[in-house]
Amino acid sequence: MTGTDNTELLRQMLRIRRFEERCVELYSSTAIRGFMHLYIGEEAVAVGVMDALDPEDAVVSTYREHGHALARGLSMESVLAEMFGRTNGCSHGRGGSMHLFDANRRFYGGNAIVGGGLPLAVGLALADAMRDRSPVTVCLFGDGAVAEGEFHECLNLAALWKLPVLFCCENNLYAMGTALGRAQAETDLALRAASYGMPSWPVDGMDVPAVSRAARRAVAAVRGGGGPCFLELRTYRFRAHSMYDAERYRQRSEVEHWKELDPLPRMTELLQESGELGDEELKLMESDVDSEIAAAVAAAEAGPLEPVEELTRFVYSQARS
Repeated sequence: MTGTDNTELLRQMLRIRRFEERCVELYSSTAIRGFMHLYIGEEAVAVGVMDALDPEDAVVSTYREHGHALARGLSMESVLAEMFGRTNGCSHGRGGSMHLFDANRRFYGGNAIVGGGLPLAVGLALADAMRDRSPVTVCLFGDGAVAEGEFHECLNLAALWKLPVLFCCENNLYAMGTALGRAQAETDLALRAASYGMPSWPVDGMDVPAVSRAARRAVAAVRGGGGPCFLELRTYRFRAHSMYDAERYRQRSEVEHWKELDPLPRMTELLQESGELGDEELKLMESDVDSEIAAAVAAAEAGPLEPVEELTRFVYSQARS
C-alpha cells in the first residue's frame, strides 16, 4: 500500500472510525463481550504506518489493534466475526478483540501483555536477517510499554545486531490511567530510544500525511540495512482505556482540546481546500463504508460457533509416550 494518495488515506481512517463506533453499539448490546479497547482518535497512526509497508513486511501489534488490522488489510468481516467469537473470524473465534491474527498478511497479533510484542518483533526480524530476507518488521506499542524491561532489552538487541525492525511507539500520554509524566522521568520517548544508537524522532500522530512520510523514510532506512529505527507517534485516544474504564484520571477539557486535532476532519479539510475531495465524493465514501460495516455485521452474526467438542483443542498438549 506504499505511497497511497491522500483520499485513500482518509477513506482508511474513516473505515476504522466508523467500525469502532459500530463496535461500541454492538458491545453495549452484548453482541461483543470480553475486553475491548477502542482506537478512536489514533487512526492516523495505523493508516500512515501501514501505508509505508510492503505485503511481505511483518506487523506486531497490541491489544488496541482493530485499526492496525483493518489498515493492514484484514477484512472487516474477519475482524468482527472474531470479536463475535465465530469460527469465520481471523483467529477462528478463539482470540476475540485483543488477539487478531492473520499469518497470510504477516499480522502477528494482537498481544494482551503490555510490551509483549517487542520480543516477538525482534525474533521475527532476527529470523528474516538470518535468512537474508528483505522484509521489515514493524512493532507497534503504547507509551506504557516503555516502562517494561523488554522495551530496553529489545531495543538494545535490535541495535546491537542491526535488525530490520521499525519500533512505533503510539504515545497517547496514558498507560491505562497513569499519565506519562507520573511514570517516566524522561517523557521524550524518542530521546530515550536514541540512547540505544538508533535513529529516532517524534511525529505528529494526528496528521496522517506526516505519519506516512515519516514511516516511509524509516522503512526505507531499515530496509536498506541501516538497522532499527524508532518513531514516537504523538497521538491521543478520545475514548477511555477500555469499555470497562470509568476514566477518572484525565480532565474533560484535555480530551476536548485533543479532539480539536482530530485527524479525520483535519484530513477532510485539507483535501477539500486542495480540491481533491468534494461534498458528493465524501458522501459516497461514507455510504460505501456504512455498507461495508453492515455486510460485516451480517456475516459476523451469521457465522458459526465452534462445536462444543472442539473447545479443548489447542488448550492442552498431551505428552508423547
